[in-house]
Amino acid sequence: MKAFRIFVVLALSVIVSAAFAARDPLDRFFNEVQTFKASFDQVVLDEGLNTIQESSGTLYIQRPDRFRWDYAVPFKQEIVSDGKHIWVYDVDLQQVTVRKLEGALGNTPAILLAGKGKLGDKFSVKSLGKQGKLEWVKMIPKENDGGFEDIRVGFEKGKIRKLEMIDSFGQTTRITLRDNLENKHISKKKFTFVPPKGVDVVHQ
Repeated sequence: MKAFRIFVVLALSVIVSAAFAARDPLDRFFNEVQTFKASFDQVVLDEGLNTIQESSGTLYIQRPDRFRWDYAVPFKQEIVSDGKHIWVYDVDLQQVTVRKLEGALGNTPAILLAGKGKLGDKFSVKSLGKQGKLEWVKMIPKENDGGFEDIRVGFEKGKIRKLEMIDSFGQTTRITLRDNLENKHISKKKFTFVPPKGVDVVHQ
């Protein structure tokens, strides 16, 4: 489950900023939004749509290459990209894993955060229209090495509110974003990670 969560974070790091919901919201985000902060609630469902994990926390994004996901519930975990490396700190286990950012994201939407590739080159995009308050867009990867077969992004008044991703095992990850802040100052310290003294550091 830990590995799945990390992979979801890598993939979602720019799904937060990636969608063809309508050209206007997409263009506005990529042309105008350089920093992004939001609280999130995450639910992972199995193939039968039974809840197998719930978590919540805060995410931060600063273009290019930097992001941070702080999980507060049910277990504290910090996942930080400083632009060169990705650090994963499991607080309860007192363990840090670190890997190079280059090559770590694979063919997931997170490549957009790293400034590589174009959305249209990687995904087929289809508008699903309005459902309730949200305008939904479906994104299907053109290559299947990213781990997700179906990605859906919901916008409310041009702002990203919900994300849904279905992986090759039929598991669904749903993210609800709230308290979104765009283009507000985020301290550089948020994207810097120094392993606490005494923790095990594993290089991958």
